[in-house]
Amino acid sequence: MSSPSARDRADFERVLRRALDTPDIRSALHADPTGRAAKRLREWALEAADEIGAAADEEYRAYREARDRRPRGRFPVVDGTVAPLLLVLTPLVATLSAAVLLLVGYALRLASVAADFATSAVIAGWVLAGIAAVTALTGLGVLLRAALRGGDGTPEERPGTTPDVQRARDRWQQALLERGVLPYLRHRLPEALAP
Repeated sequence: MSSPSARDRADFERVLRRALDTPDIRSALHADPTGRAAKRLREWALEAADEIGAAADEEYRAYREARDRRPRGRFPVVDGTVAPLLLVLTPLVATLSAAVLLLVGYALRLASVAADFATSAVIAGWVLAGIAAVTALTGLGVLLRAALRGGDGTPEERPGTTPDVQRARDRWQQALLERGVLPYLRHRLPEALAP
């Protein structure tokens, strides 16, 4: 794989887990009850990720091209950087603004100065407090949903993934499994099982 992103590394690790769970490799690893062989084999595969990924380089490039071509019109929910920033900043700014307006409004009411402005400030402060509460709850809901899906989520759950991108990703992962990870693991298995 050429310059893989963190997401692509996560995909590589997912394919590696699938490969380690194939019947022939899993049964061979049962010969080592300590689990050291499985751990060793996994570490070696992760260290050789670029070398292993080269076996599916054509499919990987097709997947990257499909991902780069996908429409960018959608607003990112969790996957991008804009939405999470807004989910944090909106409640924060609304809360601070509400606090200032409520403080000023109630202070002016107590001082019996600028009654109309004081009332407007108090109303605006409570509206902003409501906005802060709603946006904070929305952000919390989005974060909880992302956490329940397991971080970067399954392929189908990723925001903005089109069917073409998903097909290209599936082809890459299948090629990576069959031509890269499984042959590597089978080749290194005897060495991993050696005392």
